[in-house]
Formats: sequence, C-alpha cells, structure tokens
Amino acid sequence: MRRVTTFVLGAYAFSTTLAILSVLGILPSQFPFTQFNTLLAFVFGILHASQRFGWGRAILLAVIVFLTGLAFESVGVATGLVYGPYHYSDQLDPKFLGLVPYLIPIAWFMMIYPSFVIAEKLCGKISASLARIILVAVIGGIIMAAWDLAMDPLMARLGYWVWEVNGTYFGVPVQNFWGWWLTTFVALLIFQFMARPSIRKEPNEIPDLWVVILYAITGLATVVVDIILGLPGPALIGIIAMAPWVLTGFLL
Repeated sequence: MRRVTTFVLGAYAFSTTLAILSVLGILPSQFPFTQFNTLLAFVFGILHASQRFGWGRAILLAVIVFLTGLAFESVGVATGLVYGPYHYSDQLDPKFLGLVPYLIPIAWFMMIYPSFVIAEKLCGKISASLARIILVAVIGGIIMAAWDLAMDPLMARLGYWVWEVNGTYFGVPVQNFWGWWLTTFVALLIFQFMARPSIRKEPNEIPDLWVVILYAITGLATVVVDIILGLPGPALIGIIAMAPWVLTGFLL
C-alpha cells in the first residue's frame, strides 16, 4: 500500500508539471488536467489516510468533507450567503441540482486532508481534549484558506466560476475566505468528534511528510500559474500565506 501511495503522489507531481506546461502552451491544452489532478490528489489522500488512521476513519473523513463541502457550496451558490455571490460555469459539469459540480467537494477533501494533518502536527503535544479538537479545526481552516488566497483569483480567471460582484481581493469578495475557513472548520470539527478517541497515527506508519509535499506541490503550482497568467499579487500573497505551513509541516 505504501508503494501505491508513493506512486500516486509521484503521478500527481508529474501530472501537475504537465498541467503547467499546458498553461505555457508547450503541451496541448485539451486534456482536463484540473479534473484529473484533483482525482489523483483525492486518491492519494484516501490512501494516505487509510494507513494513517484506518480505512473506516479515512472514508468517514471523505464523506464528511464531501457532504459538508457540497452543502456549503450549494447554499453559497443559491444564496450568496457563505462565500459571496457567484456561480459555476459549465467547465466542471455535471452539477448537483444544477448548482455545484460534483468535482468541487472532491477538491475540498484534496486540500482539507493535508490542512488537517499539518494542524494536527502543530497541536501534537496538546492532550486529546475539547480544546485540542477546536484548535485543530481552527488552524486547519486557516491552512486551507491560505491556499485559496492564490487559487481563487486564478480559477476565476480560468473561467471555472464567476464572481457576480467585483470583490476587493483581486475581484474576489473577502467574505469568500471566511466561508472557506468556516467550511473547513465545520468539517474537521464534525470528523474529530465522530472519530474519537485519538486519531493520530502510531509510530512507524505512513509519513505525514508525504501529505505536506502534496500541499506544497499544489500551492507551488497555483503560484506558478498565477504568475504565468499575470496574477503576481495573488501569487505573492499565496507564497507568504502558505510558506509557514509548509515549513511547519517539514520541520515538525
């Protein structure tokens, strides 16, 4: 299982590189790299989580993140109350109730899982308690939203979704980042309560470092494409926002 997990992570890194070359025009752009890479990262997350704290909890986390993300996104698109007024284009079809592409809650798991692992590493010396559960969810939400600072203006530029207002953050409403934090916080809070007792891995199991590498690859690729498409502001802010969490993940 470790070899398969390593292979999937390597395939994700390779495919992400090809996606960047596609944006540069070096490779044909017809291949759906966004969808493919999201699914690769999802598979890696499931495989890693299954070895970190068992298949039952891995599937539980995936289901909670999927349902939470789908619920928040559906309410968000329908009302504009969570992230601000926006809608999805047809590039990621099919959609749930014509509102949210099914790929989106899969993408939530893709990055919530690394955010959760890094947050757990930060809180590693705090005993299992209500305070620890809340702190992990709070920090996990911040780590997740850090990626969106670079990603959201990019995905809007690429036409995957459309903001119906001209937000103050490079066209994105600031409310959006609160919504990202809240969605992640709720998902991780529910999971930790349902997965108790302790869900931290035992020694000599799958390395947490692999998950940090996934977060770093995704963040770096987002920043690079930001720069390619003329979004230096989100790229710089994304580097500043994500670098501390990547370094924390590597050092702890």
